[in-house]
Amino acid sequence: MKLLFRRAATVGACRLPRAVGISRVSRCFRSTTTTITARAPTVSSARNVGRGRGEFGSLREELDNDKETPRRNRQPKPSSKRNYELLQAFILSRLTSILETAQQTGGNGIQLASFGVTSVQQLKAEANLFRAAINKSFALAIERGVTGRHENPLFWNLRYAFIKYDAPGMTTELKHSFQTFLLRSAFPKALVEKHTEIADMRFPYEWFPASRMLQRTIHLHVGPTNSGKTYNALKALEAAKTGVYAGPLRLLAHEIYSRFNAKGKPCALVTGEEQRIPENVDDYFVSCTVEMSPLNRVVDVAVIDEIQMIADDYRGWAWTQAFLGLQAKELHLCGEERAVDLIQELCARTGDKCIVHHYERLNPLKTMGRSLRGDFRNLENGDAVVSFSRVNIHALKQSIEQKTGHRCAIVYGSLPPETRAQQAALFNDPNNNYNYLVASDAIGMGLNLEIKRVVFEAASKFDGMGHRSLTVSEIKQIGGRAGRYKTARGEIADAEKAKSKAAASQSNGDAGPVVVAAQSPPAHIKSIGYVTSLLEEELPAIQEAFKSTAKPLKRAGIMPPSFLIEKFAATFSPKTPLSFILTRLRELSRVSELFEICQLKDTVAIADFIHEFDLTMQDRCIFLSAPCELRTPSQVRTLKAFARCVAELKGGHLLDIPEIDLDALLPTRTPNLTQLEGLHKDITLYLWLSYRFRGIFTSQHLAFHVKSLVEAKINEALEGLHWRFNSLAQRRKMVKRYTKMQQKRESMFMSEEEIDDVLEGIEVPLFEGEAEAGAFEAEVDSVVPRDDGPRKKAVPA
Repeated sequence: MKLLFRRAATVGACRLPRAVGISRVSRCFRSTTTTITARAPTVSSARNVGRGRGEFGSLREELDNDKETPRRNRQPKPSSKRNYELLQAFILSRLTSILETAQQTGGNGIQLASFGVTSVQQLKAEANLFRAAINKSFALAIERGVTGRHENPLFWNLRYAFIKYDAPGMTTELKHSFQTFLLRSAFPKALVEKHTEIADMRFPYEWFPASRMLQRTIHLHVGPTNSGKTYNALKALEAAKTGVYAGPLRLLAHEIYSRFNAKGKPCALVTGEEQRIPENVDDYFVSCTVEMSPLNRVVDVAVIDEIQMIADDYRGWAWTQAFLGLQAKELHLCGEERAVDLIQELCARTGDKCIVHHYERLNPLKTMGRSLRGDFRNLENGDAVVSFSRVNIHALKQSIEQKTGHRCAIVYGSLPPETRAQQAALFNDPNNNYNYLVASDAIGMGLNLEIKRVVFEAASKFDGMGHRSLTVSEIKQIGGRAGRYKTARGEIADAEKAKSKAAASQSNGDAGPVVVAAQSPPAHIKSIGYVTSLLEEELPAIQEAFKSTAKPLKRAGIMPPSFLIEKFAATFSPKTPLSFILTRLRELSRVSELFEICQLKDTVAIADFIHEFDLTMQDRCIFLSAPCELRTPSQVRTLKAFARCVAELKGGHLLDIPEIDLDALLPTRTPNLTQLEGLHKDITLYLWLSYRFRGIFTSQHLAFHVKSLVEAKINEALEGLHWRFNSLAQRRKMVKRYTKMQQKRESMFMSEEEIDDVLEGIEVPLFEGEAEAGAFEAEVDSVVPRDDGPRKKAVPA
């Protein structure tokens, strides 16, 4: 009855814009506690939200309504019409190329046989009809200004895919649109209604009924970096009998695992590729990555770190799943201030009580008045130079060591977690020659480092989709790592000393158990953290970010659960590609204004890679979550090899899989760092699968041994690294040029209102592509020249 009441109270609110009836908490005190009574937003308060945002305010409302309402259209500007004509010609040209390739390869590229196309004549007839549909959609946009998602979905999807992910992303979206077009007659009204019913994901909190039966108390600890919020949440965890820590990185999970065991508290480590369970202990703590949160375990206290990641396009679903699904009497969330409104509204939906704790930074943080002026000799001990490209990171490391004569530690995401931990320890140790650190933005995810000053090498990055400027939140999160008062290494060392002292006392005849007291942050230490840039031209953006406030989070990421994917797939023919089923599910999905579906790009790609193998739908769903680096061809080959083993139910011994290049470990081989990192990813994927297909991948102990050998080789490679890259300045100019190109592409095809709403996540496209500089201009010019020349017909014959 309690669950039914919540759903009834929420139905109306889910179809309205976001409610803002919850007032903000005063931030005047160093640590303030506020209790929010859970309640469903009222219709009257919800109606007033979304006004003043232009036509996209109503569009957000339409996304959750059962029926579409007419959208106020506006006539496009002449420049917009011209841009749309260029895009139309580009799309039609790409379609011609796709169809020519399909004819040459027998349709393998778009799997035509699975969509009922059995002859070249049928393909040509369907292609002509699809061209007509494209022309009609662009005519609506050019002549009448109809560009909305619901009113003109084909135009909307193609335009968005191109703007965000360039030509490759648009090409993939075009293939999917053509597949959907081929099956238009295969979906009768009754089946479409059934699909729409299954794809209803407006109430994801109902996926976790056991958690909804608990009356949970949510403690939300928010504040800047180095403010003690995670420290206080962990104190609550230590005081409990049972509990869970869920962090964003395996390295952080290992850190908490080591800290708790050092304090005499049995703790398990659970990550995707490793599980260490305490022996002969019934009650123990669990330290895990967020994706591995134990949702079927009832505990006293749970801590979820970096809660602002709940809105991440790729991994946000894991934070949402942990937040909604953990069965904890007390749930402590640690993160940024911008998460408060969203968490409070989610608590109102789930019926949980929410208590917000505000924190201020424990020590000062200052942005410097000038940069290092590009001179590495201006570096000081304890400096961390932050870059966003592996090429730049290696080049910076070599340049710094050559200019200063001191060693430089290195930390970035592609390194194994164990190697990152070792490099961090080298930097933190004051008794060696590792005076500097070069790192990626991985240090902003809570990695404990004794950094005095953060130096930004650049204020823009390639985020997997394109080059863009750093956000306010990213700059603050990374820069805030400067001036940390104490690291986990120090806490673990203190705990070990306390245990040794207590054990010595007992050996001298003192009675009583060994008790290790929790250490409070030393308030008297006020080391100042500094933030600056390597180049003077990047400093204004850094300074401005620290004066600005990041926008509040609006939506939590979700992902269709396995049971829903299996149920949806059961309504299709067995030969239908899973990639199409996933994209169809994404198209028909309905979510409330508090949620959005995370990127399905990698999931769809994995589904395509394993399509050829005879796997059950349950096995396919397991592979969809596999940790794969799909940009690396060797990793894709290894993924297929693993899928073949599962399909054949044999051949899973580590030494029987030729795609895993174990010869890289031979003394006679001198593999480069990229090869070693690829081998480490292959072994990590093997270990991940060994916990899910135990009867097939049986070499788990051998895989752990090989993993340690690879990590040792990587450490050796880092020590003797000589990177040939002569011009960092030239690379920075190239990144800036790509960033400007992305901004120009957005301004060409979208209004300012549309750009703002798209960037806020009104709709996330299904695919992304690699940067393809100049592809648009070159291909458009071949079909439709610029205004200074004769203009060809926009639509090919």
